[in-house]
Amino acid sequence: MSAPTVIVLNDFGHIQGGASQVAIQSARALAKSGCRVIFFCAVEPIAPELADPASGVRVVCTRQPEIIKHPSRMQAAFQGLWNSRTSAALDELLREFSPRDTIIHLHGWTKALSSSVIRLAVKRGFPVVCTMHDYFLCCPNGGFFNFQRNAICKLAPLSGRCIAEHCDARSYPQKLWRVARQAVQSGWGKLPGGVTHFISVSRFSQKLLEPHLPAGASFTFVQNPVDARKQPAAPVADNSSFVAVGRLNREKGGLLLAEAAAQAKVSVLFVGEGPERAEIEKLLGPQSVTGWLERSAVHERMRGARALILPSLLYETQGLVVQEAAAVGVPAIVADTSAACDLVENGVTGLWFKGGDREDLQRALQRMQDRDLAAKLGAAAYEKFWNAAPTPERHASELREVYEKVLSQQCREARPSPVAH
Repeated sequence: MSAPTVIVLNDFGHIQGGASQVAIQSARALAKSGCRVIFFCAVEPIAPELADPASGVRVVCTRQPEIIKHPSRMQAAFQGLWNSRTSAALDELLREFSPRDTIIHLHGWTKALSSSVIRLAVKRGFPVVCTMHDYFLCCPNGGFFNFQRNAICKLAPLSGRCIAEHCDARSYPQKLWRVARQAVQSGWGKLPGGVTHFISVSRFSQKLLEPHLPAGASFTFVQNPVDARKQPAAPVADNSSFVAVGRLNREKGGLLLAEAAAQAKVSVLFVGEGPERAEIEKLLGPQSVTGWLERSAVHERMRGARALILPSLLYETQGLVVQEAAAVGVPAIVADTSAACDLVENGVTGLWFKGGDREDLQRALQRMQDRDLAAKLGAAAYEKFWNAAPTPERHASELREVYEKVLSQQCREARPSPVAH
């Protein structure tokens, strides 16, 4: 089969978070592998690596705001429920292509595009593949998390109890809007019902999502790409400080880590920004938080760390930063209630702690004070990563196998049945 055409759907045309980073990296890698790639998005600016003609990626952008930043709250509400402008633009684009050799690959849709693009793709007969970067396929707030209680939520999505529960980070009316969006998405939007194949980024997240997705849907595990260049492993035994990378929001566990670090009397550097910054700095000092840094500076901070800490209270879906740390030989300490534990072999490439348990996290930090243990875990993490590195090239190759499978099935189903005589 010749290389397929791939239309990547993502809210943002730039790196706004993990999903956008993967969408952009995979688009570039697919183009490099010989696929014709169109990156369809709503929110500018366009990342330089996409805008560069040498990328081989064609970009189509509807130039709309992210709904949370829309100047009109009324228009934002309607755009989030059903973005007719993006579906019209996609309709125009799809006139150039055939469902026989074109894949629609969905990454992110809840911040700007809406599920209108999926209904359009399904209506036009194009096969849709979706990477499960979060839990918005079934959960109204996308995380199976109660932000009011700061705890994992185990209610059935869109059940009566779910609708009645105020779990939103902002307000209950906002929760009701999210419920309405979910109802529109699952009904009129054909999502997830119209998706033929799902890409899981961890066994952990697939196990949580699969019961809520269409019966008979197919799944393929494909690791998110890590664009890393092999260098000598970091000298973790000589490093004394720990590092945490990410948003400093309550649900990400930054304050939990700061409290555990203060009790363990260890140094932690937080690379990120968010509402908990002031409290963290009050506990650990003003030099404990760097704010957001360029990618190269983040890697430099990782190389100077004894271990990476991922203290998130959320399930997460993977924990890409754990892989980035392993690529430079830095072990990780992760919550056992997070999908990141799929990436860490407890006691071999890093340590687990009981999710949300400050004392257990403190014990893990103290264990990692052992220079020999840190060196051993870091070396094992480095070896495991580079033995089967999830490079962009490998990621693209695995995606193409999925596309070929989906398109072959599409052709079989479209082929007329033999006429009986």
